[in-house]
Amino acid sequence: MTVSMLRSTVALSLSACLYTASVSAQFDPLSAQIQPLAQSSLLVDIANAGDTLVAVGQRGHVLVLNEKWQQVNTPVLSQLTKVFFLNANLGWAVGHDATILHTQDGGQTWSLQMQSTDIEKPFLDILFFDENHGVAVGAYGLFYRTQDGGKTWVDEFHQELLFEEDIAYLNDLKAEDEQLYLSERAALLPHFNRIINISNDRLLLVGELGTVAVSDDQGQTFSTVEFDYDGSMFNAITHNGDIYVMGLRGHVFKTNDSFDGWEQLELPVESSINGALVHEGNLYLVGNAGIILKVKGTQATIVERRQGENIVSVAKNNQGDIWFAGSKGLFQLPQ
Repeated sequence: MTVSMLRSTVALSLSACLYTASVSAQFDPLSAQIQPLAQSSLLVDIANAGDTLVAVGQRGHVLVLNEKWQQVNTPVLSQLTKVFFLNANLGWAVGHDATILHTQDGGQTWSLQMQSTDIEKPFLDILFFDENHGVAVGAYGLFYRTQDGGKTWVDEFHQELLFEEDIAYLNDLKAEDEQLYLSERAALLPHFNRIINISNDRLLLVGELGTVAVSDDQGQTFSTVEFDYDGSMFNAITHNGDIYVMGLRGHVFKTNDSFDGWEQLELPVESSINGALVHEGNLYLVGNAGIILKVKGTQATIVERRQGENIVSVAKNNQGDIWFAGSKGLFQLPQ
């Protein structure tokens, strides 16, 4: 039995118990979705859209920050996991049921570009290089690419990120049983949790089983980076010429852009780290158990600990207002 086949089928989440199951599409999203307490519900990501911020989360919720947060309609009830804006107007959001949404007006209105309950996997991140070319990644190696702004999405299988024994296993299986080959192929790759542009269209992909990989051709091919930790990495960020990856049980590592070795940060907690933000020259991390940390060198100190909630994402608008999102919705720290 291969290494990947030994993995248990665990909940597909970036932090324990955060992602809920998607809601049945038999309901009408436009009439069932708007909720008066949406700002206090599970919200998983925040992104900049020009001068404002846009947040996404459970039940297809999307909120836009004007003078205050306002929920807008979307055509889905599936949980949304990530939102990305190329500029002030063009944005995309992804989520469960292989959902991809698109906005052309800064998040005020959304259209459905892709959704499939048959795929039974969530997208966990999306990245666009220009208004036409982008990629979306997710659970069990889910990887789709568009060259026309999302009008069509094409599946890619990145076999180069498999273990060698899994590649051999698939090659043997393909010759014997095509149907079983396709079924096994769909579950062998690790979850791809985050994909970011680190420089000049050079991409960094992080995920389950200590997956850290680099692409120099906009994700057409990847090379695995040597990485000693085999736990899940949930996010990555660049800061002062260094690259930071973060994830399970407070594991955060940094390296240079040549990936010449890794240095582990010393954290005062063992909470999983989900998100990061550079603010006023400092790196801040957020995670489970309501943790907000400030990093200096390879050490981190606690800025805030909010009991009874998990923090998944953090962002700031052009006015410097910092907002956090998580299991209890959106909040700011007291001044």
